[in-house]
Amino acid sequence: MRKASSLLIEKLHSRDAVIGILGLGYVGQPLALRYAELGYKVIGFDIDKRKVDALNGGRSMIEHINDADVAKAMAAGMRCTTDFSEATNADALILCVPTPLNKYREPDLSFVVATTEAIVPYLRAGQVVSLESTTYPGTTDEEMFPRISSTGLEVGRDIFLVYSPEREDPGNEHFNTHSIPKVVGGHTPACLEAGLALYGQIIDKVVPVSSTRAAEMTKILENVHRAVNIGLVNEMKIVADRMGIDIFEVIDAAATKPFGFTPYYPGPGLGGHCIPIDPFYLTWKAREYGLHTRFIELSGEINQGMPAYVVDKLSRALNGQRKALNGSRVLVLGIAYKKNVDDMRESPAVQIMELIRDTGADVSYADPHVPVFPEMREHSFDLESVELTPEAIASFDAVVVATDHAKFDYDLVLRSAQLIVDSRGVYRGAHENVIKA
Repeated sequence: MRKASSLLIEKLHSRDAVIGILGLGYVGQPLALRYAELGYKVIGFDIDKRKVDALNGGRSMIEHINDADVAKAMAAGMRCTTDFSEATNADALILCVPTPLNKYREPDLSFVVATTEAIVPYLRAGQVVSLESTTYPGTTDEEMFPRISSTGLEVGRDIFLVYSPEREDPGNEHFNTHSIPKVVGGHTPACLEAGLALYGQIIDKVVPVSSTRAAEMTKILENVHRAVNIGLVNEMKIVADRMGIDIFEVIDAAATKPFGFTPYYPGPGLGGHCIPIDPFYLTWKAREYGLHTRFIELSGEINQGMPAYVVDKLSRALNGQRKALNGSRVLVLGIAYKKNVDDMRESPAVQIMELIRDTGADVSYADPHVPVFPEMREHSFDLESVELTPEAIASFDAVVVATDHAKFDYDLVLRSAQLIVDSRGVYRGAHENVIKA
């Protein structure tokens, strides 16, 4: 009798395997489309019926994913469902679900746990289960392994468990799902072998590591690296501003050094699902080992304080014009977490909007990628994007540049605005109506 691992690997290599993607957001959708593109049968799972219906109808609901690509995948046999009992029909189950922080800035694994428990009754021999959600080292071993083992299936012999962190970068035209190297760690050597077969067909370069914990730590390190360096440059921005120095000019000059320096640019805070959140997963887990992650926590404090810094600069700038922020009309330019995408997750622009609103000001926004303010778990605005005409811009007491989308006509804004508070370094040099923040 052939081993379950041999049969599974053969199906993955021949592309006869059925791939189940659990969570059809910014990570799950591109992954599902990539498998479908290469001829695999794909089943997409999500608890959001609206998203499932849209995808089955050939619509992505994510700006940078083309409807035509979704329709092509559906025509090739991909289908989406809210019925998790269909997990038994998949040879591979890949979890791409959120891992946010709770209100105490501690890991919230409820989506991972709930999804795992939803599929456990339908697991069978000959499947590989992969977690892609960013989390602390030990999650796969401590949360997924015991739940999968409760089925009576032996992990590493009957069923295979891997961790392979997502590395999606929405809106990045230089890299896509198949060209970004993929780190894979297995619970056992046989699990790793199954994981390499799962991803080796669709990713140009797969990077094996010794364990799921090593793979989990790899993703955390990537994001800690960025969070700490962005925290450093945000603090440098505050110091440089107090000294009357343009930090963007300084960074551009430093970046001419061909070695020993990597440019990071300051902004109004951190956004996206990874960098503002993932370092705190390690901070939380490190306490179990009696360790205090000082660099991570300090950078977190600096980055979390940047929206308030921007609003303070706005208030001071209005005071300079003998106006109070309370009662002023303020336009926030760009509310996605980074340029040229529609992704609102953890966007510092939303925090800026809330701080402005809480002072008694009338806040509006303009964002060509977000025509209507979306439903969010922790934020609520009943607003639509303002059309940027000279008259509309001039009607606001101040414009805050929060996200530097390429679609904005910055010259028009400069000519029309009474006051601009620039948190992204859009306006270099001195301008009479621009305050750097």
